[in-house]
Amino acid sequence: METKLARIAEVARTKPKEKFTSLAHLINEEMLIQCHREMKTGKASGVDGLTKTDYEQNLEGNLEDLLNRMKRQAYKPLPVKRVYIPKPGTDAKRPLGLPAYEDKLVQAALAKILNAIYEEIFLECSFGYRPGRGCHDAIKMLRKIVNKTRINFVVETDIKGFFDNVDHAWMIKFIEHKIQDKNIIRLIQRMLKAGIVEAGIKKDTPQGTPQGGVASPIFANIYLHYVLDLWFEKLFRKHCRGEAYMVRYADDSVFCFEHREDAINFYNAFIERLAKFKLEVAEDKTRIIELYQRKDDKDDTDPFDFLGFTFYVDKNPNKFGFKEIKLKTSKKKYKASLKRCKEWMRDHRTLPTKEFMKIMKSKVQGHINYYGVIGNRRSVGNFVTEVRKLLFRWLNRRSQRRSFNWAGYVRFLQKYPLPKVQTNVMIYNLGAGASYLK
Repeated sequence: METKLARIAEVARTKPKEKFTSLAHLINEEMLIQCHREMKTGKASGVDGLTKTDYEQNLEGNLEDLLNRMKRQAYKPLPVKRVYIPKPGTDAKRPLGLPAYEDKLVQAALAKILNAIYEEIFLECSFGYRPGRGCHDAIKMLRKIVNKTRINFVVETDIKGFFDNVDHAWMIKFIEHKIQDKNIIRLIQRMLKAGIVEAGIKKDTPQGTPQGGVASPIFANIYLHYVLDLWFEKLFRKHCRGEAYMVRYADDSVFCFEHREDAINFYNAFIERLAKFKLEVAEDKTRIIELYQRKDDKDDTDPFDFLGFTFYVDKNPNKFGFKEIKLKTSKKKYKASLKRCKEWMRDHRTLPTKEFMKIMKSKVQGHINYYGVIGNRRSVGNFVTEVRKLLFRWLNRRSQRRSFNWAGYVRFLQKYPLPKVQTNVMIYNLGAGASYLK
């Protein structure tokens, strides 16, 4: 199977005008078994109530039945189950769609095929949900761009409810640029139109692709590849007076310009471009930022956020006399991370001490792993310090009697230490996407 996908990727890379007419046969027993093995155990179930463990009790029979229905065009995805999870830093809830287990397998197989094709044509400025690329790669790229001496303006953008407003007709048009297999097109249409079930009530989905769906990330990247990436790189950028760059991670994008005129023109064109594809800009989260602007005779600038980090101008010039734009944990994400830790301690303080501290340690380590970039040691250190204080408070609430004083708590941490603050990400060395700046 990997060999077949590699051949598809090779064709997509060497024959950019090639359209694929025969792909559906790749969704076979071998592919679905591989997708089943890659599914994580213990994930929430969809409307069918089936988990990975349930499905594999009769895996061979279940897959045979599924493939027979697909061959007869009788396979129809079930509606996804709509659930809501807390949105970090706010009281709002983020909607997620949980597909039925069988539909997860088909989506996973389809995603493998689509990734094999589109990875060869996606641009270097795109990072989200792509193999070998991650948040830190996008952050490294953006930091490199905004520290270029000729970049003076940033347009911070936000698309209002992107995943809920993807237009199905445009999605199919975009996919048909590369895929002419009617069976694959029909399968995608059925996935998009499957509907949702919320509080036991089925609702149609005339637009959107649910967050949480296995194929939703690749659908989102294909949509934005045509809506934003190609438009900016092949059209808008060529008409700019000066340098212009973009960095996109899923539906989060930042655009950088040398001249104010280009930034203003882009801001207006961006709104028009989204409207053409039935998307809206979130005006309260989309703005033009002037780097190194002068306020009250002091160099200052408005910071901006991207992927949980705040980009700000360091007031101290570097050894070459230039002021750098550096990174720190955004206040919103900092507070949200502390809140999650506090709520977890409150809800799990009755766990045995060893298990409690093991999980708590892994949570703190996860924060350090992500936010431990060069220059952000203070923010990460403050986070670990605040977690220590929260731990002392909640461990002393495990019983009516005070468990220990601060000296006893220090000895406790010697036995169950929290992770040490460390720098894990070298943001000065570009990895994925490095050729974009050449």
